[in-house]
Amino acid sequence: MRAGEHILNVWRRFDGLPMDNLVKAWNYERAGLKKQRSVGLMREHREAYGLGGNCFDLALWLMAEFREAGIEAYAVGSELSSEGAHAAVLALDEKGRRFLCDLGDQWLQPILVDTQDPAFSEAPQAGFFPGADVQLSAEPDGMTVIYQRPGGKLSVQKYSLDPVGEAAFWQAAEYSQHQLGKTPLIEVRIPFEGEVAHWEFNDWQSELSTSKGLFKEEAAASFEEWVERIHKRSGYDRDVIEAALAFYKSMD
Repeated sequence: MRAGEHILNVWRRFDGLPMDNLVKAWNYERAGLKKQRSVGLMREHREAYGLGGNCFDLALWLMAEFREAGIEAYAVGSELSSEGAHAAVLALDEKGRRFLCDLGDQWLQPILVDTQDPAFSEAPQAGFFPGADVQLSAEPDGMTVIYQRPGGKLSVQKYSLDPVGEAAFWQAAEYSQHQLGKTPLIEVRIPFEGEVAHWEFNDWQSELSTSKGLFKEEAAASFEEWVERIHKRSGYDRDVIEAALAFYKSMD
């Protein structure tokens, strides 16, 4: 179920890069009429401020990296051009096998989705998602992923595996960049006690998801402490975090 080194070498370039809506809020007023950043601008923002982006940012960026490495890749998504939209990438290895690559949900590594391949299994798989086993179930219209967390908690994500055309995907990405939401969110994979855990700040609460369970962190005592906590977890520039959090604070 695991991808080979050719795909992983590209995937690892994004290790520790967060998925969030903070960059979306920060960039909204800076951008012109079009809000979706180009891949070149995303690279500049990473270099200057340590930034990642939302699931569309990361999918566009990952596709570009794959293609520059000579790897065939295309966009997939669910509920595109809606508030519940989600974006990911399918990459093909040298044998033509398809691997789901989802930086938006902060997977640890890509996973095989070709059900006819001898290596494919619908049994729960460890090592693909922080703090959870994943179980793939083929559907007539795509693939369902069941996340099995410690304590028996289950959650589900559905994907269409049909390629989304470039123009349609950029249009869906642009739509997404205009949906700022009302609460701040950032997720990032971090090293934790010998494993890679999932840290999340969502609606002024933060928590750490590990193989041993979910650990809620004590709320920060002030706005400034939230800025510092997010900076330490994500590496984002403090001024970017402060501007984005101030925007969401004004929505309260």
